[in-house]
Amino acid sequence: MQRKTKTAGKDFLYRLSRRTKQARHWLTAQFAKGLLSLLRRLPTDTALNFADRTARRLGPLVGRHKVALDNLRRAYPEKSEAEIEAIALDMWGNMARLAAEYIFLDSLFDYDPHATEPGRVEVSGERLFEKIAAEDRPHIIFTGHLGNFELLPIAGATYGMKVTALFRPPNNPYIADYILSTRRSAMGDLLASQAGASFALARILENNGTIGMLVDQKFTNGLPTTFFGRPCQTSPLLPKLVRQFDCDVYPARCIRLPNNRFKLVIEDRLDLPRDANGGVDLTQTAQLLNDVVERWVREDPGQWMWFHKRWALSKGRRSRDRRGAPTEA
Repeated sequence: MQRKTKTAGKDFLYRLSRRTKQARHWLTAQFAKGLLSLLRRLPTDTALNFADRTARRLGPLVGRHKVALDNLRRAYPEKSEAEIEAIALDMWGNMARLAAEYIFLDSLFDYDPHATEPGRVEVSGERLFEKIAAEDRPHIIFTGHLGNFELLPIAGATYGMKVTALFRPPNNPYIADYILSTRRSAMGDLLASQAGASFALARILENNGTIGMLVDQKFTNGLPTTFFGRPCQTSPLLPKLVRQFDCDVYPARCIRLPNNRFKLVIEDRLDLPRDANGGVDLTQTAQLLNDVVERWVREDPGQWMWFHKRWALSKGRRSRDRRGAPTEA
């Protein structure tokens, strides 16, 4: 009887914990959506500038600000504390702009390859977009969390590319649903990074499709690599897909410009490292991806998410059904 009572008590606490967490997620999502709804009523530039200013004030008050400062000090030991703090504030401004830009994606992306006057968005590497769209072979376009990376698949669609973007949903399911609906209406095909995603990506590449991937997240039990000279773990998914399907791999990024403008850049196809048998070397390829993203971040450090625990190393193995998913920490 006593054992049953203890078991019933544990079950009750577990259910209570889950419901409390669910309620907290719901309240957070309602607050976020309410704030975005208010911003939507403002002119685009006014809303984005307000989000930037607000985040620069509130960002230093949250716990992740300390994580960002620590990461920045390690990445840039030669910089002063004032320089480190300035980059962190730029980061918070960028992240707030990114969040607010979800509700303005339809008006922000005004790129027209035939326009005579520049708009908010400019593109560097048009011939590569055209080349990828015209080729009947598998492609992977990778990027990092820089600027508004959400604009890249929209640019690809402008040139006739059919891109399936792999993304990691936020932990909050209500915010995840909201963002997914916003993304899908503007960006086309999306695939959540979860169990079975690798098989779906394989089918796309097998049919000579194009996928887009973010490669700068912490990955549980990933390949041993470095980023800014520090050990980290990187997803093996892209290298494995390339080795299996002989994909062409292209780096692409978004650079945030003054006055709420953007520059989308796609670079030449990567020459991937090979092993002794001629196959794609998984670890060296993962390292090459990190090196490309590090180059981008060094050029625009305030546009990357320094509060992310990119360098946190896994301790032990996770359960099989969770293995292979990128993790935000």
